Amino acid sequence: MKMLRHLPTPTALAGAALMAAHTLAAAQAAPSAMAECAAISGDSERLACYDRLSGRAARPSPEAKKEAAAPPAPAPSGGETVVAAAPAAAPAGSGSMFDKAWAFDPSSARYDVSFYAPNYFLFGRYTTDLNTAPFDPLRGGDVLSPGTELDSTEAAFQVSFKFRLWTTDDRRWGAWVAYTQQSQWQLYNDSGSASRPFRETNYMPEVILSHKPGLTWGDLQWNLFNLAFNHQSNGRSDLLSRSWNRVIASFGVENGNLGVLGRVWYRIPESSDDDDNPTISDYYGWGDLSAIYKWRGQSFAATIRGNPSTGKGAGQLTWTSAPLLGPVRGYVKLFSGYGETLIDYNWRQTTIGIGVTLNDWL
Repeated sequence: MKMLRHLPTPTALAGAALMAAHTLAAAQAAPSAMAECAAISGDSERLACYDRLSGRAARPSPEAKKEAAAPPAPAPSGGETVVAAAPAAAPAGSGSMFDKAWAFDPSSARYDVSFYAPNYFLFGRYTTDLNTAPFDPLRGGDVLSPGTELDSTEAAFQVSFKFRLWTTDDRRWGAWVAYTQQSQWQLYNDSGSASRPFRETNYMPEVILSHKPGLTWGDLQWNLFNLAFNHQSNGRSDLLSRSWNRVIASFGVENGNLGVLGRVWYRIPESSDDDDNPTISDYYGWGDLSAIYKWRGQSFAATIRGNPSTGKGAGQLTWTSAPLLGPVRGYVKLFSGYGETLIDYNWRQTTIGIGVTLNDWL
């Protein structure tokens, strides 16, 4: 009976039988599983297969280790919204003609000196109707004798520059002073008592407040708004004196190679005793409109102005070539109408001039 106590019970025998059956099944399946692992071509996948057979956990990849080591991003506090950083904006003013002309680029010099109106020299300027006897409406007569000897062909030149006195850090606002001088020179006239005289010279200082609105309407970019005080005179006295003062607002828009500049002005009134040219607005009007198109290094520009109530005004076309020698470019100027110069403000003529220039107006 004591020996019967040490015999395994039926339950133990059944458990042992089940364990033996499982071990036998695993032993029989191992060769086929090993063969399947050996058939895997990838090194990391084959190693992971062997690890599964042996009961070991698969080793994490280097990328997984980096991701696991990186600290989790802090959760936003209550009500806080996480916004992704926007890509850097393109540099302001890239490719803008008005930005270059008025130094609106934030990297431009604070005290900038640059060209203003075209700086040109016309070797020859021919007029269809030379004003040999300027008319003075105040005194009701000619101020030069009809016999004054002047040539229809002369030289002409213009010098124009501007200087920035003040600007904001982003360069979108600025204060400038500008100066333009235009002369008509009887270079080829050596007859008479006055040899090769200057027929007319106009002086035009300005004070300008400039601003870049930076607004867009469709394909047009509004990149210029200027407000200026403008004085223009010919520096002469008595009957030949011509002058006026204006407040001028300028609006400039552009689209690629096309720039458009519109100006409106208000003439500051003068007393009748001091007004050298009381009817000048009848011929110059109250504004002008200019357009310029740049193509393959060349510039094509047009300007129109006038007074609708009197039907008087003027038009101008210019062509600027690609650079010929350094900054020097070819220049052709065609003008028709009233007021190419102050002495001719009430004189109609058509002129054409050929020469060189250093810049265009934009």
